Amino acid sequence: MTTRRHLLQAAAAAAVLPSPLAFAQERPERRFAPLPGDWRTFELTTRIEPNLAQGATQAWIPIPSVDTPWQRSLDSRWASNGQAQRVADGADGARMLHVQFAAGMDKPYAELTTVVQTRSRALDWSARAGMPREDAATLASALRPTKLIPTDGIVRTTAQGAVGDARGDEAKVRRLYDWVVANAYREPTTRGCGEGDIKTMLETGNLGGKCADINALFVGLCRAVGVPARDVYGVRVAPSAFGYKELGSNPASLKSAQHCRAEVWLQARGWVAMDPADVAKVMRQETPEWIKTVQHPLVAPVYRGLYGGWEGNWVAYNTAHDVRLPGSTRDPLGFLMYPIAEDQQGRFDSYAPDDFKYTITARELRA
Repeated sequence: MTTRRHLLQAAAAAAVLPSPLAFAQERPERRFAPLPGDWRTFELTTRIEPNLAQGATQAWIPIPSVDTPWQRSLDSRWASNGQAQRVADGADGARMLHVQFAAGMDKPYAELTTVVQTRSRALDWSARAGMPREDAATLASALRPTKLIPTDGIVRTTAQGAVGDARGDEAKVRRLYDWVVANAYREPTTRGCGEGDIKTMLETGNLGGKCADINALFVGLCRAVGVPARDVYGVRVAPSAFGYKELGSNPASLKSAQHCRAEVWLQARGWVAMDPADVAKVMRQETPEWIKTVQHPLVAPVYRGLYGGWEGNWVAYNTAHDVRLPGSTRDPLGFLMYPIAEDQQGRFDSYAPDDFKYTITARELRA
């Protein structure tokens, strides 16, 4: 871990890196430049067929609950031989389909289909800043500590060290984004999207993980220095238009395509897209080589583009933390991004879709 951290810290220091032009002379830089444009319409379908060997079972399927300038969550419909109803967590607005199956039911199933429109987003940093508005309660929620994302102790100390003498929210966020890219890394063996326990990550010095770990770390560090930030939990629904295999998915099978992103609230710009976890993913998994510099021509456009932008081949479910599942007597979830089910023995393993028995698919609807 020490060697890895030193390598990445060196990679983040522009003064000791070759210029981007030096790399470009050897290998042309790949293009990655999402821009706001036309809306794309996707039909997202999740089907569960849980094993009822342990008696009565209940399940929760996340419903896209985000309506913003970059996503419109439209109609939802469902079918089931259990008792199904749409519910919400009551705190952060996460919506879900709650299904209850009686013990002994033959071939239990539930199928949820939602129509969602998405588009890419990108901030023009050179444009004149404005005076955006946001509800005070929303901003307060984006500063609060959660079970997995505390904002005191080692999290605050780390954040303060990373921002150093930076003043203003934009300067702080820039340093925190670079710090996370330089110090955290994609660990392919992490199950699912990770757990997002950032205190443990920092205390152990093990900053390897996946999106729920790396983007939660970024969110927690932002909150710890007073910048509102939030994770946005969702799923990739289509290949990347820019040719990056790791930044897209196969719409015929999305059961391992879950991905969370991050947003920060900048006083002069509003909610701004961020995704340091996908920078780490490209560095580690886009090629057999583990790329250890953001100046690499394959990484550089992603590093730039995901600081203020996202590609619209992804659907957001919610921004909820510490999610209480209606009808459950068990502990809240750190986040809701996967189908969840539980019986009298406990919760099913959502990171094992073939054992849980669920599928997720998408298809793009053309006008």
